[in-house]
Amino acid sequence: MKVLKFGGTSVGSPQRMKDVSKLITEDGQQKLVVLSAMSGTTNSLVEIAQYLYCGNKAGADDVINRLREKYYAHVPELLSGKTYQNKVQKFLEEKFNYLQSFPKENFTEKEEKIILAQGELISTFMVTCYLQEQGIKTALLPALEFMKTGRDGEPDMKYISNKIDEKLKEVPGMQIYITQGYICLNTDGNIDNLQRGGSDYTASIIGAAIKAEEIQIWTDIDGIHNNDPRLVDNTRPVRHLHFEEAAELAYFGAKILHPTCIQPAKAANIPVRLLNTMEPSAPGTVINNQSDPGRIAAVAAKDNITAIKIKSSRMLLAYGFLRKVFEIFETYRTSIDMICTSEVGVSVSIDNTRHLNEIVNELKQYGTVTVDSNMCIVCVVGDMVWENLGFESRALKALADIPIRMISYGGSNYNISFLVKESDKKLALQRLSDVLFNGKK
Repeated sequence: MKVLKFGGTSVGSPQRMKDVSKLITEDGQQKLVVLSAMSGTTNSLVEIAQYLYCGNKAGADDVINRLREKYYAHVPELLSGKTYQNKVQKFLEEKFNYLQSFPKENFTEKEEKIILAQGELISTFMVTCYLQEQGIKTALLPALEFMKTGRDGEPDMKYISNKIDEKLKEVPGMQIYITQGYICLNTDGNIDNLQRGGSDYTASIIGAAIKAEEIQIWTDIDGIHNNDPRLVDNTRPVRHLHFEEAAELAYFGAKILHPTCIQPAKAANIPVRLLNTMEPSAPGTVINNQSDPGRIAAVAAKDNITAIKIKSSRMLLAYGFLRKVFEIFETYRTSIDMICTSEVGVSVSIDNTRHLNEIVNELKQYGTVTVDSNMCIVCVVGDMVWENLGFESRALKALADIPIRMISYGGSNYNISFLVKESDKKLALQRLSDVLFNGKK
C-alpha cells in the first residue's frame, strides 16, 4: 500500500477535492491518504483562538459564522445527492456549534489545540463522503484513534503501528483509506499536534508504521529544484536525492519538506516521492537511501543569519573554552547553524536573535565579540565525502569574487556551507548554478 499526502491547497476548494479524488482512484490501487485542512481554515481557527484568549467571544463567533457560511456553500458544489449533502451539513453544524461552545473564560492552550484540529476533521469527512458518493470503497480512519506522542513529544511508533493495524483490520477491503494529518493525541490523552512538518510528518510516520511501499508528498511544486527558481535562471528539478541530502536542503531553504518529517521513512527504508498536483504525470523527486557517487545535487540558501565571532588570546590551550561558549547559547535556547574555530577564536552563526543582546553580553567575559547581521548561508549539497576530489575548488571558484565570512565543511558528508552577505545571495546562487550545473567556467 502507498501512503499519499495532500496539503491544504490541494483540497482548498470543492473542485480541488474532486481533482484529488480522481487522482487517487484512477489506477484502482489501494492507498492510505493523509489530508490537511482546506487552505485558509487553519488561519481562521487560529484567529478564533486568539479572540478567545482575549476574552472576545463576539469576535470569535464572527469568525466562526464566516467560516460556517464558506463551508455550507461548498456542500452543494462538492456533493450532488441530498443524502450526502445532508450528512455533511449535519456534520458541519455539529462542528461549528462545538466551536461556538468554547467559553471566553479560562481559555488555555489545551482548548486551542482542540480548535486547531477541527480543520483536518472537516476536510477528511468531506472528501470521504464525496468518494463514497462516487461509489468508491472508502473508509475514514480517525487519526486521534491511532496517532499518539510519548512523554518526549515524539511519535510513539509502537503504539501507532499496533493501533493503525487494528483500525485497518476493522474495515478491510477498502480501496481508499482517509485520515487526518497534523493532529494527534499526547501521552495524557489530550488533542495535540505534531508541530514540525505537520501533515508531511504524519504521512512519514504512517508509512513507516504500515511498512508502505512508498510515501508520496503531493504539493503544487514540481519536486525539489537544484537551485531557487525564484532567483536563479535555468534551474531544473532534481529527480533523486539521498535522505541526508534532502534533510540538508530542507533545513537550508527547500520549502517542500521539514527536515524531521522524513526521519521515520529513512529509518524504515521507505522511499519518499515528491509530486506535483498541477502536473500529476511529472516524475517528481524520489528520496531514498541510495547515493549518487560523486554528484553535486543542489544548492540552497537560508536567510536572516547572524554571525558572532569571539576572539580570545586565552583560548590557546585553554580547555573548557568552547564548553563555556556553548553553554551560553544553551541557556538562551538558541541553536547554532555553523561553527568555525581557530587557536584564538570561534565564529558561529544563528538564525534566532531573540536573545542576541544577552548572549553577546555574556560572551564578552571570554573575549572580544563581533556581530555581523543580515547574513545568508549558501549550502552546496551532494556526495561530499572528503576523498572526492575537486568539488570544493569548483564551489570556491564559483564564489571567487564574493566575500565569504565563514566556510563549514566536514560535519556532514553531504554539504559544504558558505556564509555570505544577504545582498550577495542572488549572485552567489547564480554563480554556483552556472559553474556546478550549467558547465560555465
